[in-house]
Amino acid sequence: MMPRFFQRPLRQRGHAMKHIPRKRFGQHFLSDEAVIDAIVRAIAPCPGQAVVEIGPGLAALTQPLLQRLGRLTVIELDRDLAARLRGQAGLQVIESDVLKVDFAQLARDLAAQAPAAAPAETSAETPAPAKLRVCGNLPYNISTPLLFHLSCYADEVEDMHFMLQKEVVERMVAEPGSNDFGRLSVMLQYFFEMEKLLDVPPEAFSPAPKVDSAVVRLIPAKHRIGQAQDFEQFAALVKQAFHQRRKTIRNNLKDLADDNDLQAAGISPQERAEHIAPEKYVALANLLAQKAS
Repeated sequence: MMPRFFQRPLRQRGHAMKHIPRKRFGQHFLSDEAVIDAIVRAIAPCPGQAVVEIGPGLAALTQPLLQRLGRLTVIELDRDLAARLRGQAGLQVIESDVLKVDFAQLARDLAAQAPAAAPAETSAETPAPAKLRVCGNLPYNISTPLLFHLSCYADEVEDMHFMLQKEVVERMVAEPGSNDFGRLSVMLQYFFEMEKLLDVPPEAFSPAPKVDSAVVRLIPAKHRIGQAQDFEQFAALVKQAFHQRRKTIRNNLKDLADDNDLQAAGISPQERAEHIAPEKYVALANLLAQKAS
């Protein structure tokens, strides 16, 4: 299991300073003030925004976010860490497995809790509630399923900023033709514009993990590579396409598409999956959906 990245510990009222990192969570604590400051500046939180932090840990990132926002929601699985955070003014603590959180419902709940805005003088329409801004340090062992989980709520999200294993970030932002380009690249690029913002070395943590880390920004961009008529079919096709990377797309998709289908979508049957642009997977999935209808 790769390490989960938490921030440096801060003393909080009513709790002992010492927290023993739990191996099953792979906890490492960010201690580099410059990195913490860089992450906060990248997020650029403003009062009134609905910000949700995943994995607040010992609150090194939580504290400057809360100071700038006045109101912050955090999701923490570790019950001891959740207990440390409770009782702080303006901080809502959700003790839960983040993979079980319904972010659409959370967005509605936060909109209902937001201070009432002054009536608009020039419009009879009620302004739409602000979308979620999600941030945090994602544990490697659930980073891929969590990113897929959050993708389901892209319509409720304004942007996301995450610390992840550097290797994962490089796969997320990879271009076709690179060794890092794969299923994760295609599926996330379907939903988001992504940018790697910051490399974070192991020595920025205590204890130091065995891997490099990076901070990535994700901004929802609906239909940026086209719209899949049947998303589940599209997702299944992409998964199968990258099932065996050394094989051609013809071999990997032999049970789903023939050469005529591939060529109709602009794909050479001799190509390998990592050389095919994301939008061509959407085109192929739509072509197959039309044939099946």
